[in-house]
Amino acid sequence: MQPAPDPTEHVTELLRALTVQLRLLNHQVSDRLGLQDVDLECLDLIGRTGPLTPSALARAADLHPATVTGVLDRLETAGWIRRERVPTDRRAVHLTADPDRSRTVRAHYEPLRGAIAEICGDFDPAQLETIAGFLARVTAAGLAATDDLAGRQ
Repeated sequence: MQPAPDPTEHVTELLRALTVQLRLLNHQVSDRLGLQDVDLECLDLIGRTGPLTPSALARAADLHPATVTGVLDRLETAGWIRRERVPTDRRAVHLTADPDRSRTVRAHYEPLRGAIAEICGDFDPAQLETIAGFLARVTAAGLAATDDLAGRQ
């Protein structure tokens, strides 16, 4: 008889599987929208945290500024984002996602969002708070691991 799997290792493996599955989903969405994967990631960051500057996007996406310029050029040309001058600083530009186009992106995730809502219905609010706290801590640990590997402390 095999020993019971270590619960921490089991959770870690499930998180790895989830990461791969979400990456595959994002790839399918970007393909359907005619975007590169990196374009979709940047569009998501702009939509969730914008308006933000190109340099802030480069930091958030951990991309070289020249790479971000290419991404922004593609997104703007295709109508996904706008570059808007900051009234108080004519040199500065804020990036904003087009709300109509953002709804197009969101529609591709609705089946997953619906499934997650259904799954969440099996848990009480206190359990969901525990799950949310766990996911927030795992996200922070992932950020710390990324910063460590990148030499940022």
